[in-house]
Amino acid sequence: MAIEDRPWNTFNFVVEIVPQGDSKPLCDAAFSECDGLEMTMDVQTIRSGGANDRAWRVPAVINYTNLTLKRGMTANLDLWKWFRRSIENPFLRADADVVILADDGKAELARFRLSRCIPIKLKAPALNAKEGAIAIEEFQLSYDKFELVEEQTQESAA
Repeated sequence: MAIEDRPWNTFNFVVEIVPQGDSKPLCDAAFSECDGLEMTMDVQTIRSGGANDRAWRVPAVINYTNLTLKRGMTANLDLWKWFRRSIENPFLRADADVVILADDGKAELARFRLSRCIPIKLKAPALNAKEGAIAIEEFQLSYDKFELVEEQTQESAA
């Protein structure tokens, strides 16, 4: 059974955040939960004069929710620093990829790209002297758009 023929598990994912002007992801953080890959389309009703038996429904504005990352661990303070830089420069943006991985944790099943992200919430966890790593209870990003990144075929990569 090929990877694409099996049901996907949602516990194997990574989030890569690349601020504008940078060429590599912001930090190496692992989160236990990722929620907010959601878009909804408003529809508009248009009625034609004299056609009282029907109305046309046409696509209107696309709305996106916030991406919420919960219970994260990282070895550095890069997310905290990026949030601070975003406060100092409100026009600073980043792109983020949410990557769903196969059971082996290596093969990429799907990649969702979130464009023009800004951090909007950063919550520290309860402090506990038994824990030794830097933790993040909740981190939220607002984004302008998200889309599924299509795989490059061998022909287009050549």
